[in-house]
Amino acid sequence: MAGTSLVVSDDSLVSRLDRRLYALESLFALLSGLAVFSLMVLAVVSVSGRNFANQPLPGYVDWIEQAMPLIAFMGISYVQRDGGHIRMDMLVGALRGRALYTAEFITTLAILLLMLMMVWGSWAHFDRSFDFTAPMWSRDSSMDIALPLWPAKLLAPVAFAILSLRLILQLWAYAHAVITRAERPIAVPLVADAATQAAMEADTVSGAIPGTKEDR
Repeated sequence: MAGTSLVVSDDSLVSRLDRRLYALESLFALLSGLAVFSLMVLAVVSVSGRNFANQPLPGYVDWIEQAMPLIAFMGISYVQRDGGHIRMDMLVGALRGRALYTAEFITTLAILLLMLMMVWGSWAHFDRSFDFTAPMWSRDSSMDIALPLWPAKLLAPVAFAILSLRLILQLWAYAHAVITRAERPIAVPLVADAATQAAMEADTVSGAIPGTKEDR
């Protein structure tokens, strides 16, 4: 369930890699948020132009098409790291110890295989659009103001590749937890109990910054 996880950190290699990757994921999530804000600004400009000057923003739909990959894909690895994606916890939540982390390993591996196929397919889609010899390096463009489409198409394999790195890191952590019988593995989201979840939600509402080492 979204918003109910913690990530434990220490000085191990996997934790250091986790924090470095998380910095990149945070940057991409920020870009995704800025894309949402930019579309809001464009909407205001377009509607204002239509109402007051009878001239909407040229290429408004084209810019929306360009921003959609930013909004849809660039934050998925960030959310995966914090365990924020919606999932069914009824079965997994009943497991403990090695059984739990074995199940997490299997499901994470399945997601990784899917994402590797998505990287391959989305890169092929980008490759069909990109051409150094074409104007603006693009074989295709948007309908209204002819924006090249390859930048938007490139974002999908980039985002999926970063998510694949995150999944590989989590597989490493889950495998280590299974082998060592760790109760609280490093660099993977842990489902919080009801009391911890309530405290996290209270901190979010109050604007407090969690100060424990386990929060990030």
